[in-house]
Amino acid sequence: MSARTSRSTAPHEIVERALELSRADGCVVIADEHSGAHLRWAGNALTTNGVTRGRTLTVVATVDGGQGTASGVVSRSAVTVDDLEPLVRAAEAAARDAGPAEDAQPLVAGGKADADFTDAPAETSPDVFAAFAPALGESFRQARAGGRELYGFAGHEVVSSYLGSSAGLRLRHDQPTGTVELNARAAGTEGAVPRSAWTGRATHDFTDVDPRGLDAELGRRLGWAERRVELPAGRYETLLPPTAVADLLIYQMWSSGARDAVEGRTVFSKSADGDGAAADRSGGARTRLGERLSELPLSLRSDPRAPGLECAPFVLAHSSGDDASVFDNGLPLTATDWVREGVLNRLLTTRHTAGLTGLPVAPGIDNLLLEGGGSRSLDEMVASAGHDGPALLLTCLWYIREVDPATLLLTGLTRDGVYLVENGEVSGEVNNFRFNESPVDLLSRAVEAGRTERTLPREWSDYFTRAAMPALRIPDFNMSSVSRGV
Repeated sequence: MSARTSRSTAPHEIVERALELSRADGCVVIADEHSGAHLRWAGNALTTNGVTRGRTLTVVATVDGGQGTASGVVSRSAVTVDDLEPLVRAAEAAARDAGPAEDAQPLVAGGKADADFTDAPAETSPDVFAAFAPALGESFRQARAGGRELYGFAGHEVVSSYLGSSAGLRLRHDQPTGTVELNARAAGTEGAVPRSAWTGRATHDFTDVDPRGLDAELGRRLGWAERRVELPAGRYETLLPPTAVADLLIYQMWSSGARDAVEGRTVFSKSADGDGAAADRSGGARTRLGERLSELPLSLRSDPRAPGLECAPFVLAHSSGDDASVFDNGLPLTATDWVREGVLNRLLTTRHTAGLTGLPVAPGIDNLLLEGGGSRSLDEMVASAGHDGPALLLTCLWYIREVDPATLLLTGLTRDGVYLVENGEVSGEVNNFRFNESPVDLLSRAVEAGRTERTLPREWSDYFTRAAMPALRIPDFNMSSVSRGV
Protein backbone atom coordinates (compact mmCIF):
# COMPACT_ATOMS: atom_id res chain seq x y z
CA MET A 1 0.00 0.00 0.00
CA SER A 2 1.44 3.35 -0.98
CA ALA A 3 2.21 6.04 1.59
CA ARG A 4 -0.56 8.54 2.17
CA THR A 5 -0.90 11.71 4.14
CA SER A 6 -2.54 11.54 7.55
CA ARG A 7 -5.70 13.18 6.21
CA SER A 8 -6.13 11.45 2.83
CA THR A 9 -7.78 8.41 4.41
CA ALA A 10 -11.12 8.86 6.14
CA PRO A 11 -10.96 8.43 9.92
CA HIS A 12 -13.54 5.66 9.96
CA GLU A 13 -11.43 3.77 7.42
CA ILE A 14 -8.38 4.20 9.65
CA VAL A 15 -10.36 2.74 12.56
CA GLU A 16 -11.59 -0.21 10.51
CA ARG A 17 -8.15 -0.97 9.09
CA ALA A 18 -6.56 -0.92 12.55
CA LEU A 19 -9.20 -3.32 13.84
CA GLU A 20 -8.58 -5.63 10.88
CA LEU A 21 -4.86 -5.65 11.64
CA SER A 22 -5.34 -6.51 15.31
CA ARG A 23 -4.26 -9.96 16.51
CA ALA A 24 -5.10 -9.23 20.14
CA ASP A 25 -7.99 -10.81 22.04
CA GLY A 26 -9.65 -7.42 22.11
CA CYS A 27 -9.05 -4.04 20.50
CA VAL A 28 -10.38 -0.50 20.80
CA VAL A 29 -9.39 2.23 18.33
CA ILE A 30 -10.06 5.95 18.74
CA ALA A 31 -9.34 8.35 15.87
CA ASP A 32 -9.51 12.01 16.90
CA GLU A 33 -9.62 14.50 14.04
CA HIS A 34 -8.64 18.00 15.19
CA SER A 35 -9.17 21.34 13.48
CA GLY A 36 -8.64 24.74 15.03
CA ALA A 37 -8.74 28.46 14.29
CA HIS A 38 -7.39 31.28 16.44
CA LEU A 39 -6.98 35.04 16.73
CA ARG A 40 -4.58 36.95 19.00
CA TRP A 41 -4.39 40.65 19.71
CA ALA A 42 -2.35 43.09 21.77
CA GLY A 43 -2.40 46.86 22.26
CA ASN A 44 -5.73 47.22 20.44
CA ALA A 45 -4.47 45.51 17.30
CA LEU A 46 -4.77 42.03 15.84
CA THR A 47 -1.36 40.32 15.90
CA THR A 48 -1.78 36.77 14.61
CA ASN A 49 -4.36 34.39 13.22
CA GLY A 50 -4.15 30.87 11.90
CA VAL A 51 -5.61 27.41 11.49
CA THR A 52 -4.46 23.96 12.50
CA ARG A 53 -5.31 20.42 11.42
CA GLY A 54 -4.29 17.08 12.82
CA ARG A 55 -5.14 13.50 13.74
CA THR A 56 -4.37 11.43 16.81
CA LEU A 57 -4.88 7.68 16.82
CA THR A 58 -5.10 5.62 20.01
CA VAL A 59 -5.00 1.83 19.93
CA VAL A 60 -5.93 -0.21 23.01
CA ALA A 61 -4.99 -3.90 22.76
CA THR A 62 -6.16 -6.42 25.35
CA VAL A 63 -4.59 -9.84 25.81
CA ASP A 64 -6.14 -12.58 27.92
CA GLY A 65 -3.78 -14.62 30.07
CA GLY A 66 -3.88 -17.25 32.73
CA GLN A 67 -3.64 -14.63 35.47
CA GLY A 68 -5.96 -12.07 33.91
CA THR A 69 -6.36 -9.63 31.05
CA ALA A 70 -3.62 -7.15 30.22
CA SER A 71 -3.93 -3.96 28.21
CA GLY A 72 -1.52 -1.96 26.10
CA VAL A 73 -2.21 1.58 24.93
CA VAL A 74 -0.30 3.49 22.24
CA SER A 75 -1.23 6.95 20.90
CA ARG A 76 0.41 8.68 17.96
CA SER A 77 -0.18 11.84 15.93
CA ALA A 78 -0.16 12.37 12.16
CA VAL A 79 -0.80 8.67 11.53
CA THR A 80 -0.74 7.41 7.94
CA VAL A 81 -2.07 4.11 6.67
CA ASP A 82 1.51 2.84 6.51
CA ASP A 83 1.88 3.62 10.23
CA LEU A 84 -1.06 1.47 11.27
CA GLU A 85 0.47 -1.98 11.47
CA PRO A 86 3.51 -0.87 13.52
CA LEU A 87 1.16 1.05 15.81
CA VAL A 88 -1.17 -1.91 16.33
CA ARG A 89 1.77 -4.24 16.93
CA ALA A 90 3.24 -1.79 19.46
CA ALA A 91 -0.02 -1.80 21.42
CA GLU A 92 -0.12 -5.60 21.36
CA ALA A 93 3.50 -5.81 22.53
CA ALA A 94 2.74 -3.37 25.35
CA ALA A 95 -0.16 -5.57 26.44
CA ARG A 96 1.94 -8.74 26.39
CA ASP A 97 4.68 -7.04 28.42
CA ALA A 98 2.25 -5.67 31.01
CA GLY A 99 0.92 -7.54 33.97
CA PRO A 100 -2.78 -8.21 34.38
CA ALA A 101 -4.72 -4.94 34.32
CA GLU A 102 -6.37 -4.19 37.63
CA ASP A 103 -9.25 -2.47 35.85
CA ALA A 104 -9.88 -5.29 33.35
CA GLN A 105 -13.50 -5.67 32.30
CA PRO A 106 -15.20 -7.13 29.22
CA LEU A 107 -15.15 -4.60 26.39
CA VAL A 108 -18.40 -2.71 26.01
CA ALA A 109 -20.59 -4.53 23.49
CA GLY A 110 -21.60 -2.69 20.36
CA GLY A 111 -25.01 -2.27 18.84
CA LYS A 112 -26.12 -0.32 15.82
CA ALA A 113 -23.38 1.91 14.41
CA ASP A 114 -23.88 5.66 14.68
CA ALA A 115 -25.52 6.90 11.50
CA ASP A 116 -22.74 9.43 10.89
CA PHE A 117 -19.83 7.10 11.67
CA THR A 118 -18.71 7.05 8.04
CA ASP A 119 -19.22 10.78 7.46
CA ALA A 120 -16.32 13.19 7.04
CA PRO A 121 -15.11 14.88 10.24
CA ALA A 122 -16.54 18.21 11.26
CA GLU A 123 -14.13 21.12 10.85
CA THR A 124 -13.76 24.70 11.89
CA SER A 125 -12.23 27.53 9.88
CA PRO A 126 -11.63 31.29 10.12
CA ASP A 127 -15.27 31.68 9.04
CA VAL A 128 -16.25 31.00 12.67
CA PHE A 129 -15.00 34.56 13.39
CA ALA A 130 -17.04 36.15 10.56
CA ALA A 131 -19.10 38.31 12.93
CA PHE A 132 -16.75 38.28 15.91
CA ALA A 133 -13.69 39.74 14.12
CA PRO A 134 -15.35 42.96 12.88
CA ALA A 135 -16.91 43.46 16.32
CA LEU A 136 -13.46 42.95 17.85
CA GLY A 137 -12.15 45.75 15.63
CA GLU A 138 -14.93 48.00 16.91
CA SER A 139 -14.01 47.09 20.49
CA PHE A 140 -10.42 48.20 19.77
CA ARG A 141 -11.69 51.63 18.72
CA GLN A 142 -14.01 51.75 21.72
CA ALA A 143 -11.16 50.85 24.10
CA ARG A 144 -8.77 53.33 22.52
CA ALA A 145 -11.30 56.11 22.99
CA GLY A 146 -11.61 55.10 26.64
CA GLY A 147 -7.87 55.17 27.27
CA ARG A 148 -7.37 51.42 27.66
CA GLU A 149 -5.59 48.68 25.70
CA LEU A 150 -6.98 45.24 24.96
CA TYR A 151 -4.97 42.03 24.93
CA GLY A 152 -6.21 38.51 24.45
CA PHE A 153 -7.03 35.61 22.22
CA ALA A 154 -9.94 33.67 20.78
CA GLY A 155 -9.75 30.03 19.82
CA HIS A 156 -12.13 27.56 18.28
CA GLU A 157 -11.49 23.83 18.01
CA VAL A 158 -13.56 20.97 16.68
CA VAL A 159 -12.62 17.39 17.54
CA SER A 160 -14.40 14.58 15.74
CA SER A 161 -13.85 11.33 17.63
CA TYR A 162 -14.42 7.96 15.94
CA LEU A 163 -14.47 4.96 18.29
CA GLY A 164 -14.49 1.40 17.05
CA SER A 165 -13.90 -1.87 18.85
CA SER A 166 -13.62 -5.60 18.25
CA ALA A 167 -16.79 -5.89 20.37
CA GLY A 168 -18.75 -4.11 17.65
CA LEU A 169 -18.76 -0.48 18.77
CA ARG A 170 -18.91 2.15 16.04
CA LEU A 171 -19.47 5.51 17.74
CA ARG A 172 -18.89 9.10 16.68
CA HIS A 173 -18.92 12.44 18.51
CA ASP A 174 -18.17 15.98 17.29
CA GLN A 175 -17.03 18.39 20.00
CA PRO A 176 -16.80 22.13 19.26
CA THR A 177 -14.99 24.22 21.88
CA GLY A 178 -14.59 27.98 21.73
CA THR A 179 -13.01 30.35 24.25
CA VAL A 180 -12.33 34.08 24.48
CA GLU A 181 -10.04 35.65 27.06
CA LEU A 182 -9.79 39.42 27.16
CA ASN A 183 -7.57 41.65 29.30
CA ALA A 184 -7.83 45.43 29.49
CA ARG A 185 -5.05 47.60 30.84
CA ALA A 186 -4.95 51.28 31.69
CA ALA A 187 -2.47 53.59 33.34
CA GLY A 188 -2.67 53.93 37.11
CA THR A 189 -3.64 57.22 38.71
CA GLU A 190 -0.95 59.46 40.24
CA GLY A 191 1.92 57.14 39.46
CA ALA A 192 0.19 54.00 40.75
CA VAL A 193 0.70 50.62 39.13
CA PRO A 194 -1.20 50.05 35.87
CA ARG A 195 -4.74 48.81 36.26
CA SER A 196 -5.75 45.46 34.78
CA ALA A 197 -9.03 43.61 34.37
CA TRP A 198 -9.96 40.25 32.82
CA THR A 199 -13.01 38.53 31.48
CA GLY A 200 -13.59 35.35 29.50
CA ARG A 201 -16.33 33.45 27.72
CA ALA A 202 -16.93 29.89 26.56
CA THR A 203 -18.87 29.38 23.34
CA HIS A 204 -19.82 26.82 20.73
CA ASP A 205 -19.51 29.03 17.65
CA PHE A 206 -18.89 32.71 18.65
CA THR A 207 -22.36 33.83 17.58
CA ASP A 208 -23.14 34.60 21.23
CA VAL A 209 -19.97 36.57 22.06
CA ASP A 210 -19.89 40.37 21.73
CA PRO A 211 -16.38 41.76 22.35
CA ARG A 212 -17.80 45.27 22.59
CA GLY A 213 -19.87 44.24 25.58
CA LEU A 214 -16.87 42.51 27.13
CA ASP A 215 -14.77 45.65 26.69
CA ALA A 216 -17.51 47.80 28.22
CA GLU A 217 -17.53 45.55 31.29
CA LEU A 218 -13.75 45.78 31.54
CA GLY A 219 -13.95 49.56 31.25
CA ARG A 220 -16.37 49.61 34.20
CA ARG A 221 -13.95 47.57 36.31
CA LEU A 222 -11.00 49.75 35.41
CA GLY A 223 -13.10 52.69 36.55
CA TRP A 224 -13.61 51.00 39.90
CA ALA A 225 -9.84 50.59 40.16
CA GLU A 226 -9.17 54.35 40.00
CA ARG A 227 -9.49 54.29 43.79
CA ARG A 228 -7.01 51.95 45.45
CA VAL A 229 -7.43 50.66 49.01
CA GLU A 230 -5.02 48.44 50.92
CA LEU A 231 -6.63 45.75 53.06
CA PRO A 232 -4.98 43.26 55.41
CA ALA A 233 -5.44 39.51 55.28
CA GLY A 234 -8.50 38.21 57.06
CA ARG A 235 -11.95 36.72 56.60
CA TYR A 236 -14.27 38.84 54.49
CA GLU A 237 -17.77 38.62 53.13
CA THR A 238 -16.92 37.66 49.56
CA LEU A 239 -18.81 37.35 46.30
CA LEU A 240 -17.34 34.60 44.14
CA PRO A 241 -18.28 35.10 40.46
CA PRO A 242 -19.30 32.07 38.38
CA THR A 243 -15.80 31.61 36.91
CA ALA A 244 -14.25 31.28 40.38
CA VAL A 245 -17.01 28.93 41.56
CA ALA A 246 -16.40 26.76 38.49
CA ASP A 247 -12.66 26.51 39.12
CA LEU A 248 -13.22 25.40 42.70
CA LEU A 249 -15.99 22.90 41.97
CA ILE A 250 -14.19 21.36 39.00
CA TYR A 251 -11.34 20.57 41.39
CA GLN A 252 -13.89 19.11 43.79
CA MET A 253 -15.30 16.88 41.04
CA TRP A 254 -11.81 15.73 40.04
CA SER A 255 -11.23 14.80 43.70
CA SER A 256 -14.43 12.79 44.14
CA GLY A 257 -13.23 9.32 43.18
CA ALA A 258 -15.18 6.60 45.00
CA ARG A 259 -12.23 4.27 45.54
CA ASP A 260 -10.10 6.92 47.24
CA ALA A 261 -13.07 7.91 49.39
CA VAL A 262 -13.81 4.34 50.45
CA GLU A 263 -10.14 3.83 51.29
CA GLY A 264 -10.16 6.86 53.58
CA ARG A 265 -7.98 9.22 51.55
CA THR A 266 -10.23 12.15 50.64
CA VAL A 267 -12.65 14.74 51.94
CA PHE A 268 -15.47 12.37 50.94
CA SER A 269 -14.24 9.61 53.27
CA LYS A 270 -15.94 8.80 56.56
CA SER A 271 -14.36 6.96 59.48
CA ALA A 272 -15.91 3.67 60.47
CA ASP A 273 -18.28 3.78 63.41
CA GLY A 274 -18.43 1.31 66.23
CA ASP A 275 -20.85 -1.08 64.52
CA GLY A 276 -18.35 -2.22 61.93
CA ALA A 277 -19.49 0.02 59.09
CA ALA A 278 -15.97 -0.11 57.61
CA ALA A 279 -16.63 -3.71 56.64
CA ASP A 280 -19.84 -2.83 54.78
CA ARG A 281 -19.31 -4.17 51.24
CA SER A 282 -21.47 -1.41 49.79
CA GLY A 283 -18.70 1.11 50.38
CA GLY A 284 -21.30 3.76 51.09
CA ALA A 285 -20.84 3.41 54.84
CA ARG A 286 -17.21 4.43 54.40
CA THR A 287 -18.04 7.59 52.49
CA ARG A 288 -20.05 10.73 53.06
CA LEU A 289 -22.69 9.70 50.51
CA GLY A 290 -26.08 10.82 51.77
CA GLU A 291 -24.55 13.56 53.91
CA ARG A 292 -25.76 17.13 53.55
CA LEU A 293 -23.00 19.34 52.17
CA SER A 294 -25.00 22.56 51.83
CA GLU A 295 -28.01 24.10 53.51
CA LEU A 296 -28.83 25.69 50.16
CA PRO A 297 -30.78 23.41 47.76
CA LEU A 298 -27.86 23.24 45.33
CA SER A 299 -27.38 20.43 42.84
CA LEU A 300 -23.99 19.80 41.25
CA ARG A 301 -24.54 17.75 38.13
CA SER A 302 -23.22 16.66 34.77
CA ASP A 303 -25.31 15.91 31.71
CA PRO A 304 -23.88 15.15 28.26
CA ARG A 305 -27.03 16.64 26.72
CA ALA A 306 -27.23 19.84 28.79
CA PRO A 307 -28.26 22.64 26.38
CA GLY A 308 -25.25 24.71 25.38
CA LEU A 309 -22.86 22.39 27.22
CA GLU A 310 -23.26 19.24 25.14
CA CYS A 311 -20.39 16.75 25.34
CA ALA A 312 -19.65 13.12 24.46
CA PRO A 313 -22.55 10.85 25.51
CA PHE A 314 -20.20 7.88 25.90
CA VAL A 315 -16.85 7.23 27.57
CA LEU A 316 -13.78 8.26 25.55
CA ALA A 317 -10.79 7.03 27.58
CA HIS A 318 -7.34 7.29 26.00
CA SER A 319 -5.68 5.88 29.11
CA SER A 320 -6.56 4.24 32.41
CA GLY A 321 -6.28 5.95 35.78
CA ASP A 322 -7.96 6.16 39.15
CA ASP A 323 -11.22 7.43 37.67
CA ALA A 324 -11.08 6.32 34.04
CA SER A 325 -10.60 2.96 32.31
CA VAL A 326 -9.82 2.10 28.71
CA PHE A 327 -12.05 -0.97 29.15
CA ASP A 328 -15.04 1.39 29.59
CA ASN A 329 -14.65 2.98 26.16
CA GLY A 330 -18.07 3.39 24.59
CA LEU A 331 -19.99 3.04 27.86
CA PRO A 332 -23.12 5.23 27.62
CA LEU A 333 -23.21 8.35 29.81
CA THR A 334 -26.36 9.81 31.32
CA ALA A 335 -27.21 12.79 33.49
CA THR A 336 -25.63 12.39 36.94
CA ASP A 337 -26.28 14.38 40.11
CA TRP A 338 -23.06 14.46 42.13
CA VAL A 339 -24.77 16.60 44.76
CA ARG A 340 -28.57 16.61 44.82
CA GLU A 341 -30.33 19.47 46.61
CA GLY A 342 -27.39 19.88 48.95
CA VAL A 343 -26.80 16.16 49.63
CA LEU A 344 -23.81 14.17 48.34
CA ASN A 345 -25.36 11.73 45.87
CA ARG A 346 -22.66 10.16 43.66
CA LEU A 347 -18.91 9.63 43.54
CA LEU A 348 -16.84 8.99 40.41
CA THR A 349 -16.55 5.32 39.48
CA THR A 350 -15.47 3.17 36.56
CA ARG A 351 -17.03 -0.27 36.18
CA HIS A 352 -13.98 -1.63 38.01
CA THR A 353 -14.12 0.76 40.98
CA ALA A 354 -17.90 0.40 41.15
CA GLY A 355 -17.35 -3.33 41.60
CA LEU A 356 -14.71 -2.74 44.26
CA THR A 357 -16.85 -0.32 46.27
CA GLY A 358 -20.35 -1.61 45.61
CA LEU A 359 -21.38 1.85 44.45
CA PRO A 360 -23.23 2.66 41.21
CA VAL A 361 -21.27 3.09 37.98
CA ALA A 362 -20.78 6.85 37.50
CA PRO A 363 -18.02 7.77 35.01
CA GLY A 364 -16.79 11.31 34.58
CA ILE A 365 -18.62 13.57 32.13
CA ASP A 366 -17.08 16.58 30.38
CA ASN A 367 -19.34 19.29 31.80
CA LEU A 368 -20.41 20.56 35.20
CA LEU A 369 -23.43 22.58 36.37
CA LEU A 370 -24.37 24.00 39.76
CA GLU A 371 -28.11 24.66 39.90
CA GLY A 372 -30.76 25.45 42.47
CA GLY A 373 -29.71 28.98 43.34
CA GLY A 374 -31.82 32.10 43.09
CA SER A 375 -32.53 34.39 40.17
CA ARG A 376 -30.35 37.34 41.16
CA SER A 377 -27.49 38.51 38.96
CA LEU A 378 -24.04 39.23 40.36
CA ASP A 379 -24.78 42.98 40.21
CA GLU A 380 -27.93 42.43 42.26
CA MET A 381 -25.95 40.42 44.80
CA VAL A 382 -23.41 43.24 45.03
CA ALA A 383 -26.24 45.65 45.89
CA SER A 384 -27.02 43.67 49.05
CA ALA A 385 -23.38 43.21 50.15
CA GLY A 386 -21.09 45.26 52.35
CA HIS A 387 -23.73 46.67 54.67
CA ASP A 388 -22.22 45.22 57.85
CA GLY A 389 -18.58 45.89 57.01
CA PRO A 390 -16.37 45.72 53.93
CA ALA A 391 -17.10 42.97 51.38
CA LEU A 392 -15.04 41.79 48.43
CA LEU A 393 -16.00 41.09 44.83
CA LEU A 394 -13.52 38.80 43.06
CA THR A 395 -12.76 38.60 39.36
CA CYS A 396 -11.09 35.20 39.19
CA LEU A 397 -8.72 32.75 40.87
CA TRP A 398 -5.49 31.26 39.57
CA TYR A 399 -2.58 29.02 40.51
CA ILE A 400 -4.92 26.76 42.49
CA ARG A 401 -3.10 23.94 44.30
CA GLU A 402 -4.12 21.29 46.81
CA VAL A 403 -2.85 21.62 50.38
CA ASP A 404 -4.69 18.80 52.18
CA PRO A 405 -6.65 16.03 50.39
CA ALA A 406 -8.34 14.98 53.64
CA THR A 407 -10.25 18.29 53.71
CA LEU A 408 -9.69 19.29 50.06
CA LEU A 409 -8.06 22.47 51.32
CA LEU A 410 -6.92 24.49 48.31
CA THR A 411 -4.70 27.52 48.06
CA GLY A 412 -4.35 30.01 45.26
CA LEU A 413 -4.31 33.67 44.33
CA THR A 414 -6.78 36.29 43.28
CA ARG A 415 -6.04 38.05 40.01
CA ASP A 416 -7.01 40.97 37.76
CA GLY A 417 -9.26 42.80 40.14
CA VAL A 418 -10.43 42.40 43.75
CA TYR A 419 -13.01 45.09 44.42
CA LEU A 420 -14.20 46.66 47.66
CA VAL A 421 -17.97 46.67 48.22
CA GLU A 422 -19.37 49.11 50.77
CA ASN A 423 -23.06 49.63 51.42
CA GLY A 424 -24.08 47.84 48.24
CA GLU A 425 -21.71 49.67 45.88
CA VAL A 426 -18.25 48.96 44.52
CA SER A 427 -16.08 51.73 45.96
CA GLY A 428 -12.59 50.80 44.78
CA GLU A 429 -10.02 48.12 44.11
CA VAL A 430 -7.99 46.41 46.83
CA ASN A 431 -4.77 44.43 46.81
CA ASN A 432 -4.61 40.79 45.78
CA PHE A 433 -4.65 37.93 48.28
CA ARG A 434 -3.62 34.34 48.72
CA PHE A 435 -6.61 32.28 49.85
CA ASN A 436 -6.94 28.99 51.74
CA GLU A 437 -10.34 27.35 51.34
CA SER A 438 -12.01 24.01 50.65
CA PRO A 439 -14.78 24.00 48.03
CA VAL A 440 -16.66 21.41 50.10
CA ASP A 441 -16.49 23.69 53.13
CA LEU A 442 -17.50 26.69 51.02
CA LEU A 443 -20.69 24.90 49.95
CA SER A 444 -21.55 24.39 53.61
CA ARG A 445 -20.98 28.07 54.43
CA ALA A 446 -22.51 29.71 51.35
CA VAL A 447 -25.49 31.86 52.32
CA GLU A 448 -26.65 32.74 48.82
CA ALA A 449 -26.34 31.43 45.29
CA GLY A 450 -27.30 33.60 42.36
CA ARG A 451 -28.47 32.84 38.85
CA THR A 452 -26.75 29.94 37.08
CA GLU A 453 -25.05 31.02 33.86
CA ARG A 454 -22.54 29.59 31.46
CA THR A 455 -19.00 30.55 32.44
CA LEU A 456 -15.37 30.01 31.49
CA PRO A 457 -13.24 28.53 34.30
CA ARG A 458 -10.07 30.62 34.03
CA GLU A 459 -7.67 28.29 35.83
CA TRP A 460 -8.79 25.13 34.04
CA SER A 461 -9.72 26.56 30.64
CA ASP A 462 -7.04 24.45 28.92
CA TYR A 463 -8.73 21.29 30.20
CA PHE A 464 -12.36 22.01 31.04
CA THR A 465 -14.56 24.69 29.46
CA ARG A 466 -18.15 23.44 29.68
CA ALA A 467 -19.48 24.83 32.96
CA ALA A 468 -22.54 26.71 34.22
CA MET A 469 -22.42 28.19 37.72
CA PRO A 470 -24.05 30.82 39.92
CA ALA A 471 -22.19 33.42 41.92
CA LEU A 472 -21.85 32.47 45.61
CA ARG A 473 -21.90 34.70 48.68
CA ILE A 474 -19.52 33.46 51.36
CA PRO A 475 -19.76 35.34 54.69
CA ASP A 476 -16.19 34.60 55.81
CA PHE A 477 -13.91 33.72 52.88
CA ASN A 478 -10.37 33.18 54.15
CA MET A 479 -7.89 35.59 52.58
CA SER A 480 -4.87 34.08 54.34
CA SER A 481 -2.23 36.59 53.26
CA VAL A 482 -1.70 39.63 51.08
CA SER A 483 -0.23 38.88 47.63
CA ARG A 484 2.03 41.44 46.00
CA GLY A 485 2.94 41.84 42.37
CA VAL A 486 -0.01 40.12 40.64
